Amino acid sequence: MKLQTQIPLKEQPHNQIDYDSKVTLLGSCFSENIGDKFEYFKFQSVVNPFGILFHPLAIENLVTRSINKDYYTEEDLHFHNELWCCLDAHSKLNNTSKEELLTVLNTQIDKVCEQLHNTTHIIITLGTSWVYRHISSDAIVANCHKLPQKQFLKELLSVEQISESLEAIVSLVRSINSKVNFIFTVSPVRHTKDGFVENTQSKSHLITAIHNVVEPRKQNYYFPSYEIMIDELRDYRFYEADMLHPNSVAINYIWDKFKHVWILENTELIMQDVDVIQKGLKHKPFNPNSEAHQLFVTKLQSHIKDLCIKHPHFKF
Repeated sequence: MKLQTQIPLKEQPHNQIDYDSKVTLLGSCFSENIGDKFEYFKFQSVVNPFGILFHPLAIENLVTRSINKDYYTEEDLHFHNELWCCLDAHSKLNNTSKEELLTVLNTQIDKVCEQLHNTTHIIITLGTSWVYRHISSDAIVANCHKLPQKQFLKELLSVEQISESLEAIVSLVRSINSKVNFIFTVSPVRHTKDGFVENTQSKSHLITAIHNVVEPRKQNYYFPSYEIMIDELRDYRFYEADMLHPNSVAINYIWDKFKHVWILENTELIMQDVDVIQKGLKHKPFNPNSEAHQLFVTKLQSHIKDLCIKHPHFKF
């Protein structure tokens, strides 16, 4: 008897991720969930350098600006609630100093440009098709930063608009890095503030548009995060208290599925070593001065040293 719908998944036969790979994760908060796993296991990864980006046009804009070294100026900033913000970036970058915000934004442009030149895999997680247009500039923004609602118009991106944006992202990055692999996925987080029906419409636009650009022959792939959450984990025990975001059990489950498809098998042994070290570093002894604990610390430091010699980019 089967008590769960299983999404069929096959191990990716080519271009899998290992410890020599350089992974860039862009998009919704689910990108950060998976990005935390890459960071925990010490892969070479960069996650949302401009903060969480929910829709494809926001990602396209920042990829374009980074590749073209199109730096921000004072005219691109807004002052609200005693903070300077940029409508192209997430509120986590907001700053009381205009100069400091510009420095951060333009430093990130340089870093992203360098990352895109060298990355082997770009994982893009899209959250919504609903966007906000800033009326005075006629620009679709990444984040409204709680500016007055009357300054914006809400729009639903069409499948064609999303497909064109994704194609533009792929073309832009491939113009400087021809060997990069794109992995697209849709965030399982439901945007119920848009409405339940509207959220379903939004996700359907994203999924359809992604499948317009996915083609393994061109190294563009789809990973079914959304489908795994909706079909395999169709129970509220896999959600946070808000009943919208996947909880740690769900995130670990989807990560295991992703790992099966995309992480090179012989990399698993190194991941196990890293996991042992990470758990050891979090260990809280009853008696820090005991001989047993000092021996434990010595062995742990030796383990870290041996692993870092083999993988110099590791930092614990």
